[in-house]
Amino acid sequence: MEISHDLARLDFQATSDLLKASYWGGQRTDAVNRRAFENSVCAIALIDGRQVGFARASGDRAVFARISDVIVWPEHRGKGVGKALIEALLDHPELRLVSAWMLNTSDAHGLYARFGFRPTTDGNEMRLDRPVTAADGS
Repeated sequence: MEISHDLARLDFQATSDLLKASYWGGQRTDAVNRRAFENSVCAIALIDGRQVGFARASGDRAVFARISDVIVWPEHRGKGVGKALIEALLDHPELRLVSAWMLNTSDAHGLYARFGFRPTTDGNEMRLDRPVTAADGS
């Protein structure tokens, strides 16, 4: 397996379609996904030149980063692809010095726990969810 950070190697449509079918990305458009990818450090998992997974990290690349959109093609799940994607982001040269990492998951706590992620319980973390209109994200 190879991990690339080169967006030129991304199968954009396959990635966007899989994310739009996920429980967290169903409200997104291709335009929103394209913008998100372009503004992130992306990790693309490839086997024999074909994409089998994707993940991205956003943030200031100095103090704070957020891992998002970790997704593995269904036929390649359970084979270490997700783990390799997370390692590639945590070890990326532009992200190595980041000390505060965040993510949100409903089903992959075990994957992230092995890297030291833990639920936040201090009551300090806050979140704002704003509705997006078609004009904002078409």
